[in-house]
Amino acid sequence: MDSLTLFGLAAVSLMLACYALEDRSPWFVLAFAGSCALGSVYGFLQGAWPFGLVEAVWSVVAVFRWRRLRREQNSRSLLSLRSVAS
Repeated sequence: MDSLTLFGLAAVSLMLACYALEDRSPWFVLAFAGSCALGSVYGFLQGAWPFGLVEAVWSVVAVFRWRRLRREQNSRSLLSLRSVAS
């Protein structure tokens, strides 16, 4: 097994693990985005540009999901602080 294949295996394994843990924290969504970016790099290095392109799109989608989740989390925190202060 060459180093490029090991890199691809690590990227896809990290994607799977982060996807499975996404419900636990928004930070796993961000980690999923990063692992998708690594998968994209792997796809382009391997010469499978359609795979690289799709993984790049998934990475951007995951970053947007992370940003939305963080905004929602911050809004909930602000609401709970307001209810405690009342």
